[in-house]
Amino acid sequence: MTAIQVILSFGLLLIGAYAYKKFRNSIVDAVTMGLFILAGATLVIFPDITSSLARALGVGRGVDLIFYFCILFFIFIILKLYARIRRLEQMMTKVIRNNSIAGAVKVSEKHVVEKEDKSQ
Repeated sequence: MTAIQVILSFGLLLIGAYAYKKFRNSIVDAVTMGLFILAGATLVIFPDITSSLARALGVGRGVDLIFYFCILFFIFIILKLYARIRRLEQMMTKVIRNNSIAGAVKVSEKHVVEKEDKSQ
């Protein structure tokens, strides 16, 4: 095993431990991350697989193939995070709107009660 394989394997181990800690409650996320880490470890230990797969797909080197897949993966992650942010913004807007309406109703009711007290 070369030095880079040891470094990458250790990095994958750290990522796996972090992912386990973060995704303990979500089975789907934990399994997905586990599969990615397993695939990464396989490709680190057996780098010839990526070279063979790259040649079969018409890419010059295995590293280039991994780079292309990473670009697609990061675009997917960015879109997923963007969708989550939009959903959170919409939920926050709804909560703030409902809270404002409820506060306005309370103030209005208080104002009506005060007017009734003064008129009596």
